[in-house]
Amino acid sequence: MALFDLTDFDNHEQVVFCSDKDSGLKAIIAIHNTKLGAAVGGCRLWDYENDEDALVDVLRLSKGMTYKNALAGLKMGGGKSVIIGDPKKIKSEQLFKAFGQALERLNGRYLSAEDVNITTHDIAIANSVTRFVTGTEGKSGNPAPFTALGTFLGIKASVKHKFNQDNLTNITVAVQGLGSVGYQVCDYLNKAGAKLIVTDINQISLKNAAKEFDAKIVDLDEIYDQDVDVYAPCALGATINDNTLKRLKAVIVAGCANNQLAEAHHDQALFDQGILYAPDYVINAGGIINVSFEDDYDIKKSTQKVEEIYHTLLNIFKLSANKHIPTGIIADNMAREIIRKGVEK
Repeated sequence: MALFDLTDFDNHEQVVFCSDKDSGLKAIIAIHNTKLGAAVGGCRLWDYENDEDALVDVLRLSKGMTYKNALAGLKMGGGKSVIIGDPKKIKSEQLFKAFGQALERLNGRYLSAEDVNITTHDIAIANSVTRFVTGTEGKSGNPAPFTALGTFLGIKASVKHKFNQDNLTNITVAVQGLGSVGYQVCDYLNKAGAKLIVTDINQISLKNAAKEFDAKIVDLDEIYDQDVDVYAPCALGATINDNTLKRLKAVIVAGCANNQLAEAHHDQALFDQGILYAPDYVINAGGIINVSFEDDYDIKKSTQKVEEIYHTLLNIFKLSANKHIPTGIIADNMAREIIRKGVEK
């Protein structure tokens, strides 16, 4: 496996492979870009099929964090980390202390926080051996509620642009994934009057959604075929691909998952099909925005900053329509320009 030849290697500044025999830690930390500040991004614990899948994931996620932080107006660079293994089997105090020691060796070039299968408790354990974590209890805390809020506002912005409708009454949303963020997104959508169709591997979450939100439950693979206005990917990435694009009936793709597009050209494919795409790293930036207030936490200021996602997306949608360029390309260009100007200052 040649790292520098991988499609998803984007001149990353640093890629670190971490291991610890005693705890079983196998992790990869990717620092994509630190031109706007120290790299900040969550840690994901996942049972990858192989090490290359983990590497590709962390490369893509870290690049997304660079653009996410830039477009959110944060003085942070982009980085991400993944721990390889089954979260039901490998979680331990020893594991997260070993991970914290790996962060410590980077001496502040990268700060980690919560992501998939990582809790504030896990981060607290890492924090016992390093100060280079964020999203800690007593400060900004769990970022998930703010990611959910930003995603909900992003869906509202998408509906506003596509249908010129300020509310979600009679809007039907297919939500893929009812994790800590996806379930809260459903709560917001239900309270706003949207109709929900949901899927997840967790049967308890599905039953709760059916009871609490009057959501219709469908099988995992059936979610793409639903006759809905919005497809909201809120699980893992790459669910927009050559196969699913042929099946989508939704005219909006807007959800909280990272790396929603399997390949870069799917941005153009969505545009050509007349499907409005809310770039994932823009719509799901609420969590990292909240984390940015860690050292002087103010929930009111954090929430106000998260609410800017609505207007950022409307601006991207408008530029995309005026220039006849896919929304993902518009967002990428905007992020690169912010980084360029930041370096020049």
